[in-house]
Amino acid sequence: MKRSLVALLIIGLLGLLPAAFAANRSVTVDRPAPALTFKDVATGQKVSLAALKGKVVVVDFWATWCEPCKTEIPGYIELQEKYRAQGLVIVGVSLDTKKAAAVKKFADENHMNYTIVMGSYDDLDALTGVAGGEIMIPTTFLIDRTGRLIHQKVGVMAHADYEEILKKAL
Repeated sequence: MKRSLVALLIIGLLGLLPAAFAANRSVTVDRPAPALTFKDVATGQKVSLAALKGKVVVVDFWATWCEPCKTEIPGYIELQEKYRAQGLVIVGVSLDTKKAAAVKKFADENHMNYTIVMGSYDDLDALTGVAGGEIMIPTTFLIDRTGRLIHQKVGVMAHADYEEILKKAL
């Protein structure tokens, strides 16, 4: 009986592995970024993607409860510090259902040195260009200085690999 349960558990986990690996996708895209506006959790001010034209913008959809999202935070902190002077702006779009104050507290505790805003799954749909599509976080978009989406990744990517993609945009 015990072996049967262990075998079923292993089979079940193996069945999930292909889906987990498929979640890590990185693709080049080329389309205009939608004119989305968010609310900054620290200042309450509006953050408009259209207003960031002329900058290279990383838009990362994440949540405080998402472990893979949390593993990417130190890398984004490093990138913001390293490339801020070259025009990099990182916008972390929280999909939490918590209040903005709780997300701000999380950002402060994790020393997140980039803009954190509240967003929705509709915002994610607008950036993917697929309404009602499969929602997976982290999902990250790279927008060039002309306001065009040039890269999308779903899932976690090695920091050095993402930095190489980002440097080409800078």
